[in-house]
Amino acid sequence: MGVYSIGGRVRAAASVRAYERKPGDPVHRPLKVYTLDPTAPASDGQVATVLVPYERLSPGPVGAFFRVAGDEHVDLDDPRILIKGGLDPEPADRRFHQQMVYAIAANTYQLFRSALGRLIAWSFEPGKDGTTRLVLRPHAQGVGANAGYDKSKGEVRLGCFEAPPNVKGRTLPGGQVFTCLSHDIVVHEITHALIDGLRSSFAIASGPDVCGFHEGFSDLIAAMQHFCYPEVLKAQIEQSRNDLAKATLLTGIAQQFADATTGESSLRAIDFSGELRYSESLEEHQMGRVLVSAIFDAYQTVYKRRTDRYVRLATNSTGVLPVGYLPAGLSDVLAEEAKTIAGRFLEISIRALDYCPPVDLELGEFLRAMITVDRDLVPSDPFGYREALIDSFANRGIYPRGVEQLSEDSLAWRSPLREVGVVPELSFSKLSFDGDPSSPANANELERQARAMGAFVTRPELRDEFGLACPSDEITAPRVRSIRTARRAGPNREVLFDLVAEITQRRTVRDPKTGDRVDFLGGSTVIVGPKGEVRYVISKNVMKEDRLRRQIKYQRNSPSRDHQLSAAAGRLL
Repeated sequence: MGVYSIGGRVRAAASVRAYERKPGDPVHRPLKVYTLDPTAPASDGQVATVLVPYERLSPGPVGAFFRVAGDEHVDLDDPRILIKGGLDPEPADRRFHQQMVYAIAANTYQLFRSALGRLIAWSFEPGKDGTTRLVLRPHAQGVGANAGYDKSKGEVRLGCFEAPPNVKGRTLPGGQVFTCLSHDIVVHEITHALIDGLRSSFAIASGPDVCGFHEGFSDLIAAMQHFCYPEVLKAQIEQSRNDLAKATLLTGIAQQFADATTGESSLRAIDFSGELRYSESLEEHQMGRVLVSAIFDAYQTVYKRRTDRYVRLATNSTGVLPVGYLPAGLSDVLAEEAKTIAGRFLEISIRALDYCPPVDLELGEFLRAMITVDRDLVPSDPFGYREALIDSFANRGIYPRGVEQLSEDSLAWRSPLREVGVVPELSFSKLSFDGDPSSPANANELERQARAMGAFVTRPELRDEFGLACPSDEITAPRVRSIRTARRAGPNREVLFDLVAEITQRRTVRDPKTGDRVDFLGGSTVIVGPKGEVRYVISKNVMKEDRLRRQIKYQRNSPSRDHQLSAAAGRLL
């Protein structure tokens, strides 16, 4: 075996613990939120009651995963608040701001937890009490008309600002605009923090796609969550007459914020024209918009396939909707289908994070991850989710490197090219859990698993298979950055268990033109099955010269970057 090290985040992952329900505790806590923002019409489902996973809270609120910090604290366990199902929405009530930020953050975390089948650890160090909580600041000072995830402080900072005199819509000129009351903005920033917890190396801007993915994926989760609110969904389907391209409240994000800053109808919207295509020169938010638009193109394709029969039944087989209101009951059926399809795309997208290479992600590789993870769990695909994704990415000019065909077989990650054997110490029969496979027994158990993985992948005869090289003056020893369980349930109730490990290695070179030092990362994501078998190795070789040249060129032409996502990562503008 070779030399390796264990990253600090391996042990730190054990510092995230979920609340353990006590006898008599409810399953959920009902809390009211704005589904979009305070300016959305009440008739479009402006307010909803969300069912947040129950946990006992300290004033703040402070729970297992989040601490809401501000000038005022709200006690959501106060009986007078509990009996009403939480505070009523009121833009001027700072306590409601605290409630809304907590409720949306908790629901977004639960979305990721359900898709991945485990707790998600944050990327920053535990606090003095040994636990790791993301701090949420609804009224952060000095942020103004923006919001951001600050990794260095382990917090999401949400700004507020005065609306301009020429503001559009239902926002008062000169009135206060609170980004913490925008459902989309809160989800967007929480998603940045979750990506960072799952894939901290994606904070390294080694190429144009990395930052674009961060922004696009965060927008995707925000936009797709619109489809989780039945009243919003039904109203938009009726108003757009089932043309989602015209359902602007569903497919745009941060409407009030855009009204008060850019004057547009939304901060960023899905491009349904098909004109927005991938280019390495795109600004990161526009790059992200290409990703979101590609996935929504696939969504529309599947939506039409699944709902065509209902439309034909309701229109006497013509498929042409009559003038006026939609036929009785049709909007309810369409809304239910739209919600189900959105849930499937959300699961595919979130689960694909486990199937991405550990560094230097490209959008084409994310497509491969989505195809592989969905094919693993749902071998048959009667409505063509994967086919729709392949077509939509191609139509946007997003092509993976190193594949021969745009087919499922070519795009899906393959098993190791040669027989690498099993890792006996990572068989599920040898793992220890804290009552549930989503929770490792303790930090020592996580370190034991990481050492077993490190010893395996650094065997001299296997190093190249895992994208690694022999350490030298220029190349550090490989580092096991994380190891975690994945538990995924399919639509037919199949359940898959895996271990997902990230191993990275740093190679230091000099830019031949500028002489600047360049840190070049390689390594692999390793998917290990329940018996310790290596199922997939998704590698980026640290000795790959063409990738190194691309990184040097990109960073040389980006002098304003320090090649890390800044402390204000995920800024809206």
